[in-house]
Amino acid sequence: MKKAIYQKFIIILILALVLCGSIFGASISNVIRDRTRDDMLYILRVVDHTIQYNEEFNPQLIELKDLTNSKRIRFTILDLDGNVLADSDVKNYTAMENHSSREEVKEAMQDGTGVAMRYSDTINVPLLYVAHISSNGNYILRISIPYSVMKDFMGAFLPTAFISIGVALVVSAFLANGFSKSITKPLNEIAGEMRKLKEENPEFNFPKCQYDEINTIADTTMQMAKSVKEYMDQIEFEKMVRQEFFANASHELKTPITSIKGYTELLENGMVRDDTMKKDFFSRIKKETDNMTNLINDILMISRLETKEAEVVISEVRISPLVKEVCDSLEPLAKECLVSMELNCRPLVMHANTQQLRELFNNLITNAIKYNKPGGKVDIVVTSEQNEIIITVEDTGVGIPEDAKQRVFERFYRVDKGRSKKMGGTGLGLSIVKHVVNYYNGSITLESKLSVGTKITVRLPMK
Repeated sequence: MKKAIYQKFIIILILALVLCGSIFGASISNVIRDRTRDDMLYILRVVDHTIQYNEEFNPQLIELKDLTNSKRIRFTILDLDGNVLADSDVKNYTAMENHSSREEVKEAMQDGTGVAMRYSDTINVPLLYVAHISSNGNYILRISIPYSVMKDFMGAFLPTAFISIGVALVVSAFLANGFSKSITKPLNEIAGEMRKLKEENPEFNFPKCQYDEINTIADTTMQMAKSVKEYMDQIEFEKMVRQEFFANASHELKTPITSIKGYTELLENGMVRDDTMKKDFFSRIKKETDNMTNLINDILMISRLETKEAEVVISEVRISPLVKEVCDSLEPLAKECLVSMELNCRPLVMHANTQQLRELFNNLITNAIKYNKPGGKVDIVVTSEQNEIIITVEDTGVGIPEDAKQRVFERFYRVDKGRSKKMGGTGLGLSIVKHVVNYYNGSITLESKLSVGTKITVRLPMK
C-alpha cells in the first residue's frame, strides 16, 4: 500500500506539472501572438503613411524592407479586388494569384483589419499575416513574418521546466514518503491490535491519528472486535448451557429408566406374585413412561422454539376456544388438587402457531394448579391493549421465594423438587413458556409472594 500511495502521488504530480506547463505555454503563446499582431499592425500604419500612392509600389516596399534590416518581414499591397499590386519578396508579383479568398484579406475588407496564420509551403514555416485597409481606402496593405514563437519559447522553456520538474519530484518524493507513512502506520497499528483476538482476554488500544477516516476505521474495528468477542462469549455460553441441558436431560431420563428397569426385573424374575402388587408395578411403569414421554416432548418443543424451525405453520388462532379447551383438559387435575378455575377471555384472534399457544396456556395453568393449595383458585384472564394480547394467570398457591424468581424460567429448575417430582413435572414448563414468548417477541413478568400466590403476565403481539 505504501508503494502504491508513493507511486500514485508521483504520477499525479507529474500530470499536474505537465498540465500546468501546457496551459502556461498556450497562454504565453496567445499573449505573444496578440502582441506580435499589434506590433505588425503598428508597422502597417507607419507604412501606410510612408508610401507614396502616386508612385510605383514595388521599389518602395523593397526599400522599406531594407530599412527594417530583416529578411523575415514581407510586405504586400493589394487592390480591393484582391489583386497583388506589389510584393517585397516576389519580383514577378503580377503572376501571383488573386488573394481575395485569403482569410486576412477577407477580414480586412469586412472589418478594416484582418489576422491569419497558416503554414507556408514555400519556406516550410508557419506565417502570421496582418492586413489593413490603407488610409485612402483604395488599397490593402499586408505584412507577414515567420511565426515560430512556440518553438522558440519551448526551446527556452523546456530546460527550465525540466529543472523545475526534477526539483519538484525530489521534494515530492520526501513528501510522498512521509504521507504514505502517516497512512500506513496507523493501519499497521490496527492490524497489530487485531492480532490480539487470538489472546484469551485481549485489550485493544488504538491511538488517535491525524486522519478522521482512519480513526473511524479504528473505532469500527474496535466495535467489530467487541462484537466478535461478545459473539464468542455467547457461543461459549450457549455451549455451556447445552452441555448443562444435556446433562440435566440425561439425569431426568435416567431416573424413570432406572425405575422401569427395576420394576421390570422384579416382574421378570417372578419376585412379585401378588396380582395387586403386579398391577401397582405396571401402573408405576406406565407413570414413569408417561413422565419420560412428557420430558422428551418438552425437550423437542424447546429445541423447535430455539431453532425457529421453518415447519411452524402460522395461522389465525381464536384464543377463547383454545384456552377453554386447555382448561377442560386440566379439569381432572384441578379436581384432584381441589383447585377451582375461573376463565375470563375476550374473543381475540392472533397470528400464531396453535400448538405453541396451547403449550403456553397449558404450562401456565398446569403450574398454577399443581403449586396451589387445597381449596385454592386459579384466575385466567385474556384481554387486549392496543396491538397486544395480555394473558394473566394468577393463583392462590404457595408462592415463589425471592431468590428463586429469576431462575424459575431456567430449564429443569424446580422451586420445590419433591413436590414437582410427585406431581410429575419435568422442570421445563416455564422454560417452554419463556421460549414461546421470545419466539413471538413478547414479554413476560412474574409477581409472587410466599403463601399468598403467584401472578404471571404475558404480552404477545397480535400480528
